[in-house]
Amino acid sequence: MPPFTRAAYLLLEDGRAFPGIAFGAPGPAHGEAVFNTVMAGYQEVLTDPSYAGQIVVMTAPQVGNYGVNGSDPQSRRVQVAGFVVRDLARSPSGWRSEGGLDAYLEDAGVAGLTGVDTRALTRHIRSAGAMRAAIAPAGADPGALVEEIRRQPFMEGCDLTGEVTTPDAYVTPAVGERRFRVLALDFGVKSRSLEMLSERGCESHTLPADAGLDDLERLRPDGLFVSNGPGDPAAVPGALDVLRGAAERGIPVFGICLGCQLVARAWGGTTYKLLYGHRGGNHPVRRVEDGAVEITSQNHGFAIAVEDDAVPGAPDPAGGAPARAVIGAANGAVAGAPDLVVTHWNLNDGTAEGVAHRTLPVFAVQYHPEAAPGPHDATYLFDRFIGLMEERAKRG
Repeated sequence: MPPFTRAAYLLLEDGRAFPGIAFGAPGPAHGEAVFNTVMAGYQEVLTDPSYAGQIVVMTAPQVGNYGVNGSDPQSRRVQVAGFVVRDLARSPSGWRSEGGLDAYLEDAGVAGLTGVDTRALTRHIRSAGAMRAAIAPAGADPGALVEEIRRQPFMEGCDLTGEVTTPDAYVTPAVGERRFRVLALDFGVKSRSLEMLSERGCESHTLPADAGLDDLERLRPDGLFVSNGPGDPAAVPGALDVLRGAAERGIPVFGICLGCQLVARAWGGTTYKLLYGHRGGNHPVRRVEDGAVEITSQNHGFAIAVEDDAVPGAPDPAGGAPARAVIGAANGAVAGAPDLVVTHWNLNDGTAEGVAHRTLPVFAVQYHPEAAPGPHDATYLFDRFIGLMEERAKRG
């Protein structure tokens, strides 16, 4: 591989610049700068639709070691707006490797930046918060570039689901005998989620994000799966009627990530933007029902608001840190949604990580139990969804 020679830099909207060397496609690239703490699984990160509109900074010191392949992508294309690493592996080696990251991003039209002090960059984002940014050639004028960055939309109020949802409905068949028909609302679904359903005997009918109650009536599914996705949940149109309509008909509802936030909003809850979000594969979550701690994969920048007295040391919605993590066993209340209870808590910052309806077959988690790329502590949630559909089938 020839040496990288294109000097470039990442510029944040507050004027802080981080120099590096460009790889992948030429810049400039615009997006919200966020960081991810996974040690492996960079191709899953790159192709996760929840990262649409974001420049992802990897905290792992070297990225690209095992190359890329045709099996690990979680969607049809690379979804990130840009990619920043400390050290890009020049000679990937892995038995599944079909190429390197440089060519992969170049083919995808996505700008990358290597040689960056990602430790300093991550610490800055942790203190100042995720913010708008750009990757640009070294010769780009910083003054003009920062003005261009500040003209970009904020993530708050931004609906990006239309950019990542499927344009057409499609069916993922069950592995073996079909047990259930699931309607999957695609707000940026990862392929592993549909595989997890398929492996459990579910035939998934994936519909665009603008699917309505008429689709629910037409398909008459056994369950409703509400996927992950990018952007501000408060800006996502529709969907809430479909969630409520399914639950009121006794159809089990299972939401992940953005789907969890939409479940909360469907029953009166509110959401707010976190200072720098949760992104990585090592986030501890406490399960209320038995006190077990799950190590989870996460990727979200918004959280569900809870009642002021529900969480000891709850974070300030404006982004302040909590006094301490949640260690209590009591279910908390979702602010504005008395029919929902909090089922999981984040042990790092005390935010809600899961909710369930008190009487209807509805549950959702803020993290990613499909575990692409891992860890696998929460895959049981797919079995819980199957169990709810089995109970409904028994009732006839």
